[in-house]
Amino acid sequence: MSAQCEVTAKVAAGAPMSLFERWLTLWVFLCILFGIALGQFLPEPFQYLGRMEVAQVNLPVGLLIWVMIIPMLVKVDFGALHEVRQHVRGIGVTLFVNWLVKPFSMAFLGWLFIRNIFAPYLPAEQLDSYIAGLILLAAAPCTAMVFVWSRLTNGDPLFTLSQVALNDTIMIFAFAPLVGLLLGISAITVPWATLATSVVLYIVIPLALAQAWRKSLLAKGQAHFDATMEKIGPWSIAALLATLVLLFAFQGKAIIEQPLIIALLAVPILIQVFFNSSLAYWLNRQVGEKHNVACPSALIGASNFFELAVAAAISLFGFESGAALATVVGVLIEVPVMLLVVKVVNSTKDWYERRPAIA
Repeated sequence: MSAQCEVTAKVAAGAPMSLFERWLTLWVFLCILFGIALGQFLPEPFQYLGRMEVAQVNLPVGLLIWVMIIPMLVKVDFGALHEVRQHVRGIGVTLFVNWLVKPFSMAFLGWLFIRNIFAPYLPAEQLDSYIAGLILLAAAPCTAMVFVWSRLTNGDPLFTLSQVALNDTIMIFAFAPLVGLLLGISAITVPWATLATSVVLYIVIPLALAQAWRKSLLAKGQAHFDATMEKIGPWSIAALLATLVLLFAFQGKAIIEQPLIIALLAVPILIQVFFNSSLAYWLNRQVGEKHNVACPSALIGASNFFELAVAAAISLFGFESGAALATVVGVLIEVPVMLLVVKVVNSTKDWYERRPAIA
């Protein structure tokens, strides 16, 4: 194992859930209320912020999203890719669920619930946008929070590192084509130029900056790396919450008029979380992987890189779009739902390990 991989494994294995992370749902809910109130009482400043754009990219939000994403990507060690061969079956399950099941199942659930079952209760002009937001949410596997979920299940830290590094590598090349394909299948116009710009702005450039920063931190030793990661840990959540305040300052009117929208959008998200985590967990059991591999495999299949989803939704469809709102609903329910999944996989360990061993 490389020195860098060992450092990151220790960070991933030993980092407890921070106060911000544990109460993320509460902070998100408070930001929703705060953003709605600001949008109602101070509309002009937020309209001014909304007009600060260059090439369809809102500058305040773009800056906040970089602050959100980069600290998380610093944790990713691409040196861990060589660990893939140690858990080929678990990695195979992860890739199958993340890239061949999850995005397509979400597109189907979006069509079923948003375009059909819930359509009479939603604004007709936003139906396509809501589905697009759900697709964006499912098209990118979780990058940073999966380290926390893995820690809570005593997951293998090297497996967690290797699957995150591999997924991030795939995401650079597959995110835009996959989103474009699913939007096309859902009969939604694909803004290819904006989609490609989003990939460069919110995946390629932040990843390059994060890895350069990571290299410079590790050059100064593990203690310096650990101290810096602890210091910048709250940046991502703080930037996310600031982004949500801006989003809901623009979304507030629609939510006040139709408060059921958030609850309806949560239904397909909840179903896909439980379906994909169960599928990955069961498949790992069937192929004979260890429980400490099955857990992070199931958890990364259930959670989403919601920071990227929010960024892409804003870039593609705008602040006031249903797509942006749908991705924010994913943020709202992520932590409590994932903690429930953690509890389930921990409580079923005895059942999991009773399966017939596979050579």
